[in-house]
Amino acid sequence: MMEAFRKAYVYVRNVFAGILSETDSGYRFTYDNEYLKSENTTPVSLTLPLVDTPYESKTLFPFFDGLIPEGWLLGVVTRNWKIDVKDRFGLLLIACKDGIGNVTVAEEKK
Repeated sequence: MMEAFRKAYVYVRNVFAGILSETDSGYRFTYDNEYLKSENTTPVSLTLPLVDTPYESKTLFPFFDGLIPEGWLLGVVTRNWKIDVKDRFGLLLIACKDGIGNVTVAEEKK
């Protein structure tokens, strides 16, 4: 089992959907079993369909990377929270707590 360095709790429409982890070999996203068993669940993204096996990637999944702000707003985030622009996971944790759309990311489980 890979050790997770940092974790992000992912919510779809304010319902806990799964955990995104930063590991020694990249990233892993796993849907929560209770979320998968619930009625009317929707995937976090069309690129991450509902399955009970973890998704693994050497780079941050494009869907999650796409939630991170760009341009002048990225500059505001990196300056205010003193996060390196290359720390995509850190930026995701800080900038996507109250994102636009139905997916939010939190450092702690609500």
